Amino acid sequence: MMGVMSAPRGAAVPQAGDGLWDRVARAFAAWYDGAPDAIEELVRLMTPVLWQVARASRIDADDAADAVQATWLALVRRADSIADPAAVAAWLLTTVRREAIRRARTARPAGDDEELTALPASDPQPDSLVVERDEHRRLWAAVATLTERCRELLRVVAFEQRPDYAALSLRLGMPVGSIGPTRGRCLEKLRAALAGGAA
Repeated sequence: MMGVMSAPRGAAVPQAGDGLWDRVARAFAAWYDGAPDAIEELVRLMTPVLWQVARASRIDADDAADAVQATWLALVRRADSIADPAAVAAWLLTTVRREAIRRARTARPAGDDEELTALPASDPQPDSLVVERDEHRRLWAAVATLTERCRELLRVVAFEQRPDYAALSLRLGMPVGSIGPTRGRCLEKLRAALAGGAA
């Protein structure tokens, strides 16, 4: 389990972000502050992720269900140890992973651990896939806030290895010399949209 975090209890949870981890943090903070229904939202958001992490440990469905349930019980018992609501998702992921690994070890005869070590270390973990999907969603939501010209310019620059600036100039109706500065302004707008929680 994770230890006590350093942020004070009751710290305000940022409202601007709308990513999965932001919603999880808000639900945990609301539940901890006395809104009993908020635990349902927390369970709804995190159970699919916890399930994937548990199953990635190569345990059967019953053991995975038990690992997830044990994780929720641990949260209820140890909620006070999570001082920063933004840390609750990581706490849950760490807890379910440890619980699943513990169950995997007790479920297999000694010697079957070779199968675990033979798994490719490069396979992405389910929690990292969820984070990656959430980041992609936020990025494309931020891109959608840009003008059509900016979106087209960034699309070409991002996906073409050697963009044809002359053709791009004709397509966008802008001088070749202004493509670079315009791209810079568009990237700045994109950064601002991401930083400001517009996504």
